[in-house]
Amino acid sequence: MRGTMHVRWVALAAVVALAATACGGGGSDDVNGANGIVSSSWGDPQNPLEPGNTNEVQGGKVLDMIFRGLKRYDPKTGEAKNMLAEKIETTDSQNFTITVKDGWTFSNGEKITAKSFVDAWNYGADLKNNQKNATFFGYIDGYDKVHPDTGRPTATTLSGLKVVNDRTFTVKLSQKFSTFPDTLGYVAFVPLPRAFYDSHAAWLSKPVGNGPYTVDSYTKGSQMALKRWAGYPGPDKAQNGGVTLRVYTDNNTAYTDLTAGNLDLVDDIPAAQLKNVSSDLSGRYINTPAGLIQTLSFPFYDPAWHKPGQEKLRTGLSMAIDRKQITETIFHNTRTPAQDWTSPVLGAQGGFRGDLCGAACTYNPTEAKKLVAEAGGIPGGTLKISYNADTGSHKVWVDAVCNSINRSLGNNRACVGNPVGTFADFRNQVTQHKLSGPFRAGWQMDYPLIQNFLQPMYYTNASSNDGTYSNPKFDKLVDEANAETDRAKAVDTFIEAEKVLRDDMGVIPLWYQNGSAGYSDRIGNVTLNPFSVPVYDQIKVK
Repeated sequence: MRGTMHVRWVALAAVVALAATACGGGGSDDVNGANGIVSSSWGDPQNPLEPGNTNEVQGGKVLDMIFRGLKRYDPKTGEAKNMLAEKIETTDSQNFTITVKDGWTFSNGEKITAKSFVDAWNYGADLKNNQKNATFFGYIDGYDKVHPDTGRPTATTLSGLKVVNDRTFTVKLSQKFSTFPDTLGYVAFVPLPRAFYDSHAAWLSKPVGNGPYTVDSYTKGSQMALKRWAGYPGPDKAQNGGVTLRVYTDNNTAYTDLTAGNLDLVDDIPAAQLKNVSSDLSGRYINTPAGLIQTLSFPFYDPAWHKPGQEKLRTGLSMAIDRKQITETIFHNTRTPAQDWTSPVLGAQGGFRGDLCGAACTYNPTEAKKLVAEAGGIPGGTLKISYNADTGSHKVWVDAVCNSINRSLGNNRACVGNPVGTFADFRNQVTQHKLSGPFRAGWQMDYPLIQNFLQPMYYTNASSNDGTYSNPKFDKLVDEANAETDRAKAVDTFIEAEKVLRDDMGVIPLWYQNGSAGYSDRIGNVTLNPFSVPVYDQIKVK
C-alpha cells in the first residue's frame, strides 16, 4: 500500500479513558453478539483519509473498512474479484469498458454511478490536488497533460476516461497493460461522493464512503470509532457492531492492554513478546505469511549517496548484515531472510524468486569489508539508519543490523540508529527528502502482483519511490512487462527489471515479514488477509 510499509502504533490517556468500557464495548446494547464493538490497536495516519492521498497502512486500514471499489482482493487468497464491477471488458489490453453494478450507494444515500469513479480518478490524477497516489493513474491517456513532470497542467481531466452512461465508462491507456483490471482493488481507485468535492473540509473530518462501516468519530492521537452500516449492499457485511481503533504510540503498551483484558486485538506483536505470545494468549495468536518485505532504503537525492561506483558500497553493506541470526534471535521465526524484492506469497508463477539476490544478500563479512573499502567507505564515516521511534519495535532490529555491520567492518562507529519521533514525523521527513542517510522502508503489497512490488517504489518518480532511485533500464523493462499480454512473459520481464535493481542494490532487502496478531477471548473468527491486515468485518463478538 500501502505505500511504504508502516507500522502500528496508543496514546496512554486514551487507554486509561477507555479501559472502563470493557474493551470499548459501550452500553449493554452493544457489548454482545452482532452488535458488539471490537477494540483494536491503531496509529494515526500520516495524512487525512483521502483515497488518492493515502499510501500507508494505518490510513489504508480505515479506507478498506469504509470503501469498496470495482475489485476487492479476496481476504484468503488475495485474488482480485469483482465487487462494484459487473464486468471489465477489453479486446486489446489497452482499451477497457467497465460496467458498474446497479443498486450501490454511498452511506449518505447518493447513488454510485460511472461518474463517481471517473470524477474520483480525475481528482486523484490532477497535479494541483497533490495526491500521493497520482501515479497509479499514470497509464491512463492524458496523464501527462493533467500531471506533467514539469510545468503546469494543460488539462484538468484525463482524456482516457469517458462516461458512457450511468453504469458504464471507458478507459483508454497509453500502452497495453494486461493486468490493469487486477490493480482496481487498490484504494486509489474507489469512487467518491459529491460531498467530497462540495464540502471537502467537512468530508475530511468525517469521511463518507460505501463500505461496511461508517466513521462515527475521530480524535487525532486518541481513537477512531467506526460503526456498522446497516444499509451496506455488499456480500461482506460486518459481523459486529463496529470497530474502535485506538491510537498507541508503543505496541508494547497495546500488548499489555490486550493481556490485561482492556483491548481486543493487536495486529503488531512486539518483538520482545514473540517468545511468550502463544502462552500469554492461550493460543489466540496468528502468525501467517503476508505480502510484506522490510528493506533499507538510500537517499539518492543526496549527492553524498549518489556517486558512481556506490553500488559496491550498498552491496557491501547488504553482505555485512547477518539476516539469519537477526530473524531467528529477535523475530522468533516471524521473519524470513529476503532473497529478492517481492514476497513468497506471490509464488513462483507470480514472480517470487527465492534465489535472485544470491551472494549480495548472503552474510559475508570479509567480502563486505572489501567492497565498502573499494567504494571509498561510508559517506561521512557513519551509517545512520533512520526509523520511527514511537512503536518501540524498530530500535531492536535497527540496533541488531548496526551491530552486524560494525562487526563485519571492524568498526564500532560504522553504523548507528537514528530514531525519529512518531511515524507521521518520520514519514514526513522521508517524503520531504530530509534524511541524510539510509532509512527503514519496505512494502506491504497493494495487490498481489510482482509489478506492485517493483514499480511503485523503484520506477523513476513513482508514488512511493521515497529514495528517488532511478535507472532507465529498469523503467524500460517495467514498461515492457506492463505491455506484455502473456502473463508468464510479463512476469519474466519484471524479473529482468528486478535484476537491474539487484545489480544496483538500489535498496537492501532485509526480510519477508509474516502477519502477526493477538486477540482477546471476547472475540472470534479473527483472521489476517494476505496484506497482514485484520479482516475486521468478519470478526465476531462473543
